[in-house]
Amino acid sequence: MQRRYPIGAEIIGENETHFRVWAPKANVLEVILESSTDKSAERSFHSLAPEQGGYFSGGVSCGAGARYRFRLNETENFHPDPASRFQPEGPHGSSIVVDPFAFKWTDANWRGVKLAGQVIYEFHLGTFTPEGTWRAAAEKLELLKSDGLTLLEMMPIADFPGRFGWGYDGVNLFAPSHLYGTPEDLRAFIDRAHALGLGVILDVVYNHFGPDGNYLGAYSDDYMNRERENEWGESINFDGKNCGPVREFFITNGGYWIEEFHFDGFRFDATQSIHDRSPEYIVGAVGRAARQAAGERAIVLIAENEMQETKLVRRREEGGDDLDGLWNDDWHHSAMVALTGRNEAYYSDYAGRPQEFISAAKYGYLFQGQPYSWQGAPRGYPAFGLPPEAFIAFIDNHDQVSNCAFGDRARTQTSPGRYRAMTALLLLGPWTPLLFQGEEFAATTSFCYFSDVGDDKLKEAVRKGRFEFLSQFPSTARAEMQERIGVPHDTRTFEKSKLDWNEREQNSALCHLHRDLIRLRREDSRLRLQIAGAVDGAVLSAESFLLRFLSEQNDDRLLIVNFGRRYRHVPAPEPLLAPPSGFEWELLWSSESARYGGPGIV
Repeated sequence: MQRRYPIGAEIIGENETHFRVWAPKANVLEVILESSTDKSAERSFHSLAPEQGGYFSGGVSCGAGARYRFRLNETENFHPDPASRFQPEGPHGSSIVVDPFAFKWTDANWRGVKLAGQVIYEFHLGTFTPEGTWRAAAEKLELLKSDGLTLLEMMPIADFPGRFGWGYDGVNLFAPSHLYGTPEDLRAFIDRAHALGLGVILDVVYNHFGPDGNYLGAYSDDYMNRERENEWGESINFDGKNCGPVREFFITNGGYWIEEFHFDGFRFDATQSIHDRSPEYIVGAVGRAARQAAGERAIVLIAENEMQETKLVRRREEGGDDLDGLWNDDWHHSAMVALTGRNEAYYSDYAGRPQEFISAAKYGYLFQGQPYSWQGAPRGYPAFGLPPEAFIAFIDNHDQVSNCAFGDRARTQTSPGRYRAMTALLLLGPWTPLLFQGEEFAATTSFCYFSDVGDDKLKEAVRKGRFEFLSQFPSTARAEMQERIGVPHDTRTFEKSKLDWNEREQNSALCHLHRDLIRLRREDSRLRLQIAGAVDGAVLSAESFLLRFLSEQNDDRLLIVNFGRRYRHVPAPEPLLAPPSGFEWELLWSSESARYGGPGIV
């Protein structure tokens, strides 16, 4: 018998399923089939055969839809499958056998995506629509396509307990969250996206497991490295004793999402907290397995890395990990200081001045090893030689919006003219732009940190930890502000984070702004090209600057950005303002147009 994956439940014939699990703590391991959702109802027990290395496996007479759990050492405790494909009642309930071939895909001609040319859209399933399901989200895909968005980044969906949450406390890494629908609903969402020409990548969390509903410790003590912690507690054991099956678990997980759900890649969360001294870094190993699973289909692999480790996107033969892109917090922090004037906490080392944006356009990261006063240590690594599209720039994302005291979006914290200018810079610059759900129609709804994980004690610990994190901002640390911050486990905090789709019509001017800019980026003969070393810039005043997109065909473009008052660039002692010989500049677009709510072009 040939299994497709080394772990989990796989249907191998009519009414026959093969189970395999790593459980070195077990001497005896049984599959418990349950006839219904009633745990006290009739059960049947089926022993699995031990293998070398702590694995157990065997076939059982059951098919798709069968509910099961595992029993170790004939105790009275039953546990879900560590590689469960679906948990219909959440992480504390039974696992269910899933037939991955029951869904009939229609995307056979889909060739996948590459990072260059993409406009990314980050979204959270539970708040993207009022219903918070994959089926409801699928109904919005045509709107996203019409806006010009090309690559959807789905926030984590690995199953977690509770009624709502961000998804970063997942514990069943192979099971799509029961809160949003069934695995077939997820497949249908991605199939529909591909039919419209939209790619979909998944945010995966490989740096920790959530604190509630994680039963891996029942099977092995070696999933975690208890001698090395990160900000969420124990690190995952990728390089210690018995790490082989742990690495296998995650490498398999990467290939699984790509092969069985047709995802177009990943965004790896907080890779600075994925500790691994192995010859092959686990993130690179997962990425390579994912590409292999994709076959001829191209996929995109992006990392979040607070330390700005550029080796992640360099080739393996250069000592890198073969990823495609990195989130650029430097860009965001400069943008927020320019928009709001607030440079506290981790914004402290940014001034929001023109030169920062010019440098970001030319070099990607601003910090590439210089001293960083906020952390009292050097920040970043050299980024020279990396393509412009490797740097993902954003004004809003889930973290940065929620790190404002009340989950306020950037649009609500600045002037309309400055916001329009920053949006133009984001969507026309040489980097890869990312919009956060609702940003395409200038949503004003907040996005707060919400989590329903755990019992009352854990909920209180989460609340306290969140408030302490926000207190790094002096403006938020005051008692009167802390009293107004939304409590993570309060249903109201979750509900007010849901998008209001009525704003799409109410904010039609800014909806036009985003659509027109994305269209200009896509269709303009020069702006659509992300050419390394082909952008230069100059500071024009304390709050204005230019970027010049150079072309060998005299097809240059000039982007003039002003975050201050109206400013006339005459006289203009700056050579980058001069048009190519024999040509004159022609105005293509202006953020001051009345179409976008501006005062009009003078």
